[in-house]
Amino acid sequence: MNNSIIGAIVAGSLAVPVYTLAQSTPRIDQRQEKQDERIERGIEEGQITKKEGRRLEKGQEHVEDLEEKARRDGKVTKDEKRRVEEAQDKQSQQIQKQRHDEQGK
Repeated sequence: MNNSIIGAIVAGSLAVPVYTLAQSTPRIDQRQEKQDERIERGIEEGQITKKEGRRLEKGQEHVEDLEEKARRDGKVTKDEKRRVEEAQDKQSQQIQKQRHDEQGK
């Protein structure tokens, strides 16, 4: 391969993480991680069925899509952040409901 092509590929691959970091929403990302862990733990402990787990994961994907749309222009506005956090609140309630709905007992 041509050295200039290799250089461009390397430079491009280094620029992507920096761009992503610039749009970072650490609080939202951290909460998403914790909610994913809660779902996994609920499945492992038999509190959440596989079907419920798939539904909850789909809800997590919805929240991630909202976050991605908010970050698309490089700036997350207060309204966009509020919308994502409200979706996370609903997800959290659903996780709580499924983990404590008595089906595993």
